[in-house]
Amino acid sequence: MEKYLVATIKPWNIEAYHRRKLDLPGEWHLVESKEKLADAVARLQPRYIFFPHWSWTVENKILEAAECVCFHMTDVPFGRGGSPLQNLIARGHKDTKLTALRMAEELDTGPVYMKRDLSLSGSAGDIFERMADKIYGMIEELVRGNLEPVPQTGEPTFFARRTSDKSALPSQGGLKALYDHIRMLDADTYPRAFIDHGDFRLEFSKAEIGNDGTLSARVQVAMQTRK
Repeated sequence: MEKYLVATIKPWNIEAYHRRKLDLPGEWHLVESKEKLADAVARLQPRYIFFPHWSWTVENKILEAAECVCFHMTDVPFGRGGSPLQNLIARGHKDTKLTALRMAEELDTGPVYMKRDLSLSGSAGDIFERMADKIYGMIEELVRGNLEPVPQTGEPTFFARRTSDKSALPSQGGLKALYDHIRMLDADTYPRAFIDHGDFRLEFSKAEIGNDGTLSARVQVAMQTRK
């Protein structure tokens, strides 16, 4: 029986793994930390390693030990690089392609197995949950079809990884842009949109634009951490 490994750290991907693994052929294993990855690969010798969301560089020895597949939220070679969801929404995109590609030493440059449509509506959490289900559908296609990836074509463009200071609410622009800024950061483990006011940090989530054109959002207030 073929063995397969999923390496991910985000709760929506972990929940989807437990829900969907019974639909998949073969023997499945999950790794949720960087420290356990190399040992799991050496012990299991998996046919594929799937990385639905991984925050670390994968060593060449792991890339060479198995067919490693990651999932990038752009129509590569457009949008290689970090924070694709936030970069797409900030640029006004309403939908995108979710791409399954074989991992290579250079980030997001590997050949492509498949692309699937993905809506960018709703909060970041909504999008990530939709994406998780779609990823496991793509995994099933890959495992059952043993697909061969094809090289990327076209001129590459690049996204810069966003840092937490860029989560601060903008001071100018329309309500739609403000709504997009709040929702694109509204997911577990992500730094929420915020305003600093004196000793306090106001964090925003669950943004909505009402029928009267006004914007409402949930506000959580915390004391600022002083360095």
